[in-house]
Amino acid sequence: MNAKMPELRRCFEAAGFSEVRTVLSSGNVVFTTSASPLDALEQRAEKAMHAELGRSFGTIVRPAQYLQELLVSDPFAEFDLPPTAKRVVTFLRRPGASRVALPVERDGAIILKQVDSMVLTAYVPSAKGPVFMNLLERTFGRDITTRTLGTVRKCAQA
Repeated sequence: MNAKMPELRRCFEAAGFSEVRTVLSSGNVVFTTSASPLDALEQRAEKAMHAELGRSFGTIVRPAQYLQELLVSDPFAEFDLPPTAKRVVTFLRRPGASRVALPVERDGAIILKQVDSMVLTAYVPSAKGPVFMNLLERTFGRDITTRTLGTVRKCAQA
């Protein structure tokens, strides 16, 4: 069961984050805070969710500047992808959580590249559904969060 976005926003506000906004309805939260290590921010958010909601969701924090630089770098430009391919970015909780020989491809989904704590994936939508998620979880585990490039853009601009 997912948290409702107004509840999630209140959790982050209760944790002392400011200018808290949710983006879309998939657990994306944008906020301002003083400089802190990413793992400390993740723990702070998870503790606040547990205190406010009685449960917590795994949290992966990336600074807006990181996302903006990612977008400027046009990370999918080096790949010859069909125009219908969905471009997807997966963030690993920790850099180098798994190193595998890439690319890995299955049923129209392909894991293209891993750079530190980020993985680039593409897939062509099909009747088989989101097979890329199974491929990602089998390759990198469940301590990940996956967003389309469009969602990353919305978060970076929020």
